[in-house]
Amino acid sequence: VQLQASGGGLAQAGGSLRLSCAAFGRTFRAMAWFRQAPGKEREFVGGIRWGDGSTFYARSMKGRFTISRDKSKNAMYLQMNSLEPEHSAVYYCAADSRNGNPIMSTMYSKAAYDSWGQGTLVTVSS
Repeated sequence: VQLQASGGGLAQAGGSLRLSCAAFGRTFRAMAWFRQAPGKEREFVGGIRWGDGSTFYARSMKGRFTISRDKSKNAMYLQMNSLEPEHSAVYYCAADSRNGNPIMSTMYSKAAYDSWGQGTLVTVSS
């Protein structure tokens, strides 16, 4: 699966951004967003099961970030509201193209995903 993330940019604190991830190639069973701030590990933001559209989030992201998908466009979105400077990071989309139903407890880990996009930079100014 080839993934292309877009939509990053500069936002003011309290503002919103919507990231997009377009997928090409193989089918997949789940997609997710991760982010990586300078000097920090890449961390899970949230994901979506492609078949039924059910979403799952890191506890700290729930309520502020919303993930959705458009199956007709093979695209996933991340709506980020009430942004704060600590949300500044490179945001990556990822896909799990394995067969079968995903084991949800494993889907919060980078190891669950076998395809990655190039990342899109989000900078939030105070």
